[in-house]
Amino acid sequence: MILKRHLIFTLCTIYGILLKGISGQHPLVQNVTVTEGGTANMTCRVEYNDNTSLQWSNPAQQTLFFGDKKALRDNRIELVHASWSELTISISDVTLTDEGMYTCSLFTMPVRTAKAYLTVLGVPEKPEIDGLTKPALEGDQITLTCITQGSKPAADLRWFRNEKEVKDVGRAKEVNASGRTFTVRSSLQLHVDRNDDGVAYTCKVDHVALEQTPQQATEVLEVHYAPRVEIIHSLAVPQEGQYLKLECVSKGNPSPDPVMWTKDGGELPDMERMIVEGRELTFTSLNKTDNGTYRCEASNHLGTSSAEYVLYVYDPNALGQHGTDHALIGGVVAVVVFVTLCLIIVLGRYLARHKGTYLTNEAKGADDAPDADTAIINAEGNHAHAEEKKEYFI
Repeated sequence: MILKRHLIFTLCTIYGILLKGISGQHPLVQNVTVTEGGTANMTCRVEYNDNTSLQWSNPAQQTLFFGDKKALRDNRIELVHASWSELTISISDVTLTDEGMYTCSLFTMPVRTAKAYLTVLGVPEKPEIDGLTKPALEGDQITLTCITQGSKPAADLRWFRNEKEVKDVGRAKEVNASGRTFTVRSSLQLHVDRNDDGVAYTCKVDHVALEQTPQQATEVLEVHYAPRVEIIHSLAVPQEGQYLKLECVSKGNPSPDPVMWTKDGGELPDMERMIVEGRELTFTSLNKTDNGTYRCEASNHLGTSSAEYVLYVYDPNALGQHGTDHALIGGVVAVVVFVTLCLIIVLGRYLARHKGTYLTNEAKGADDAPDADTAIINAEGNHAHAEEKKEYFI
């Protein structure tokens, strides 16, 4: 009985070992993703091997390595590790043509295989921006087109205006002649104005193969536009004898230099006291003869703009007299307002102290009178007793 049990246990153990050997002799592999130009390591493992050889073959079913023996003459393919339980090879300088299904074979009876897919990422080229006109004119419609080639899968393109992303732009994809990579185009339409002058537009490439080295291209717009002019003055109330500076601020591209100053439609009359330096008109000492309309004009090849400043020179003494008159008027108004308020307060108190019910003569005798005449007679008769009906207010 004991011998029988021992025999059964031994048979079960051998059966378990056989099952483990059969299941453990199935090769195990993993899919691999590599960037074009990189190195791919292909590993095949078995948990249990009874001295059976492992083999790697490429998508064309060409044997690369059989055990530690190299079968294909390709200097890019090398042996990394070879044993009864593992066969690892490396493929350097990977190209897009290396992509495909690789097979690891374990030469048991029957032969067992496992397949691993090698994915090769195509690195997009540095983008280029086309369609830029230098210089552009204010009001122009221009289309910037960003192009990048060689990506796999297709890259994404994004536009930025001075580092701020521009949304809602058109994008078109097309497959190039090789059929393995993509050429991606993205267009940005602009209605150019003076605010675009000096603005940097950047096209950035987003791709899984560019995590460490992003690709981008930048173009800076140059916009020409007609000038706009304004005059800035140094005094709010110009007075005789003071120093006054008028600055003609003109913005245009190309820069509208020089600017031209005129007075009342003609030339400046007194060049000894009126000094023109660049965009500035300076009065060294103002007087009444300087009164008038001063005009600054600036122009470039796109247009002309002008601004005017009406100068009125005040007499300092008149300004002082006006100041005294204003103070006097203000004091009188304050006194009038104060007196008015006092009268309102006194009148209010008086009305409050003399409030009550007052009766006419007719009303005083109307209580017992049948008609108005009798009421008047009664009222006169009661006049002698009026002292008794007086009301006193405190």
